[in-house]
Amino acid sequence: MTTLLSNRQARRRGILFAILLAITLLLMAFSANPYVRELQNGVSFALRPMQGALASVASSMSNVAGAIGEIDTLRIDNAALSDENQRLTNENARLQVVKNENDQLTALLQLQSGFDHATIATRVIGRESLDNRRMVVLDKGTDDGVEQGDVVIVQGGAVAGRVTDVGPNFAKVTLISDGSSTVVGQLVGSGATGEIVGQTGDVLIMRNIDSAVQIGLDEEVFTAGIELNGGIRSAYPKGLVVGSVVDVQRDANDVVQTAFLAPAANLDSFELALVITDYQGGLPSVDQQVVPCGTSGTVPEGEVPCYTPAPTPPPTPKATPKPKG
Repeated sequence: MTTLLSNRQARRRGILFAILLAITLLLMAFSANPYVRELQNGVSFALRPMQGALASVASSMSNVAGAIGEIDTLRIDNAALSDENQRLTNENARLQVVKNENDQLTALLQLQSGFDHATIATRVIGRESLDNRRMVVLDKGTDDGVEQGDVVIVQGGAVAGRVTDVGPNFAKVTLISDGSSTVVGQLVGSGATGEIVGQTGDVLIMRNIDSAVQIGLDEEVFTAGIELNGGIRSAYPKGLVVGSVVDVQRDANDVVQTAFLAPAANLDSFELALVITDYQGGLPSVDQQVVPCGTSGTVPEGEVPCYTPAPTPPPTPKATPKPKG
């Protein structure tokens, strides 16, 4: 049975081979015929536009595929360049901050080296700006020699405020823009004085200036540093720049006038400051206060040894009414 099947398969293969051979011989014979060649050339000529179109489409598809690949590559490159540009922008911003801080530090150290008072360089580590309150926190305290009442200045010798609270490693400074701050200022042109108080905003108010004084716009104002009888000293040393006049308010019926000042210090953004540690403002200690003449006590060096109280004027006698009639 197996042999019979094998013989049938062999015969089928032989017949298939013979058919293919016959077809091949016929095609060879026809291809040599001139009429067949003419027909082939005609068909080829007729199909040539279609072949060109197909070739063009294939080329276009290839170009599209290539363009898509290039776009994807460019997208990746663009993303990488964008990331690098952002990194460089951030780095440039960081370097600018460092440069600004170095410039401030250089200016502050130059000020410190030529300043008449002993100072300590500090850095701002906190800010408080609520309603009418304006305060900063410094990174130095009693461990570094900072005391309550010390005056704080910034770049250019501009006054910033006073230490109102201090700890071992921090100091809270009430700025001159704070609503509770008062500085006795002096106009550089006339020498007239007035009280400088803080308020919300970027302008200080200098009030109680003699109305007869001529005040010019952009005129600078410095701390007056007034010392009064009885050993009372200004809370701020003399000659610290406070600001410049930006407006004046006059009233013909008043004996005083008001000036508005732009602070010399950038009170909202300074980062470095100097604390003056050798100036004692306000009332001297009890053992250094001036006393009336004829009583015991000591006085500050250089002050008048004592003062004589002004005599109390006698009471004015009342006129006696004349009797009628």
